[in-house]
Amino acid sequence: MSLLSDIIEQGQRVAAHRPWPRAVVTADTWQRLRGELAEGKLTLIGLWGDIGIVHMALLDEAGPDIGVVSLECPDGRFPAIGFVHKPAARLERAVRDLFGLEPSGLGDVRPWLDHSRWDLWQPLGNGSHEPRPSQPYAFLPVEGEGLHQIPVGPVHAGIIEPGHFRFTANGEAVVRLEERLGYVHKGIESLMVGADLARGIRLAGRTSGDSTVAYALAFAHAAEAALGLSVPPRAAWLRALMAELERLANHFGDFGAICNDASFAIMHAQCGILRERTLRVAATCFGHRLMMDRIMPGGISNDVPANGLAQLRELIAEIQRSFPRLVALYDNTASLQDRTVTTGVLKAALARQFGAGGFVGRASGRAFDARRALAYPPYDQLAFEVPVVKTGDVNARVWIRIHEIEQSMRLIDQIIASLPEGPLSAPAEAAGGAAAEGLGIVEGFRGDVLVWLRLDGERRIARCHLRDPSWFQWPLLEAVIEGNIVADFPICNKSFNCSYSGHDL
Repeated sequence: MSLLSDIIEQGQRVAAHRPWPRAVVTADTWQRLRGELAEGKLTLIGLWGDIGIVHMALLDEAGPDIGVVSLECPDGRFPAIGFVHKPAARLERAVRDLFGLEPSGLGDVRPWLDHSRWDLWQPLGNGSHEPRPSQPYAFLPVEGEGLHQIPVGPVHAGIIEPGHFRFTANGEAVVRLEERLGYVHKGIESLMVGADLARGIRLAGRTSGDSTVAYALAFAHAAEAALGLSVPPRAAWLRALMAELERLANHFGDFGAICNDASFAIMHAQCGILRERTLRVAATCFGHRLMMDRIMPGGISNDVPANGLAQLRELIAEIQRSFPRLVALYDNTASLQDRTVTTGVLKAALARQFGAGGFVGRASGRAFDARRALAYPPYDQLAFEVPVVKTGDVNARVWIRIHEIEQSMRLIDQIIASLPEGPLSAPAEAAGGAAAEGLGIVEGFRGDVLVWLRLDGERRIARCHLRDPSWFQWPLLEAVIEGNIVADFPICNKSFNCSYSGHDL
């Protein structure tokens, strides 16, 4: 029995939670888990609040084994995990902002998502309209001679989302970077409460627009687990096709944008062409460039038209012709290599500690990929590799994207060749029945996306939590920029490409 399984068995199991177990544990067990996380025996993959209770999703990577533990908070407090395991700190601050549950011993009591602009204080907990004092956000102090601060944002050049970055520098060398996020908090989890599944999956798909397929798929997996739905094979294969098209489009965009931040605009233009080609084929196949609102609990809403598969083949052929030349251009351009090699190094131990997913983790030696580790359909029937390198710099994150583009093309080829016939959906059960809970984890282009869902007896959403991989990647961006020059921040930032919207909810 694994460590995580043993902990789950010691708690009070929740029978209606699928596909992985959930157990309500004691404060002593919660404290024990704090130590196991700090020692690296388990990986934190989610921490969120509820009314009078806090939940934590954990991964035992040796298995892999996944489980959710819950701690009741009758006095509105729970022992802080972030006190000894830093990846939990921002999640706990968010729990405090949204539910009013106090992480005892955390130390950092500054608000995280709440900018004192909400009409309702602690909106997902008891809520309060009482006026609150609005105070400037207190950035962490840095001491030393010759230091100066550079504030950047929340408004940035170009059409991008808002976030504030506070640099402390000694000359051009960055001594500390501290982020202030939450500017695009939309209240998605609040909007979910009381919604039916159709509205819920539409909201999930708008958590972060560049990952609309990944979020909708994770929500669908959670709903299907809760309801005991089996998805028809054709629907599962077409879902994977959508996910790989989304991955291709985003990786092309990132590859070009990283080069553009190193003043190599021709790569930006050429990758932009490939991204546009991919989005147009997605629109032909699924009726929407981003494939938004095409996944639903139980299946998908529409089939690929007769000319869709032919256009997919043409797209793959075009990428295979042009992309290798772009890779060679990147690899043989000394000015690009000078900017990306040894810049923004993320150490393997830190990537492991934060459970960093996607290209951020895999560029620093962490091989976790939900498609392979959890083997959800149809990836359990497809052949692909998970590229991993260990140097952890901007160049490594570029090469992971390059290799993942190659693997996505390989997957799309297999899907086209072996796409099964059959129905597109299994009808969701009508209203009525027992309450149920589900957990969905899928691999988006940034890494693993987690959705936890609790349905009431009328099949309406009682609580839904959505966790973007950026929650564990934003803090690592602060770490990798230290010691680099201020001018290298844009290229480090773009090599991470964390989501503001997905993080801010």
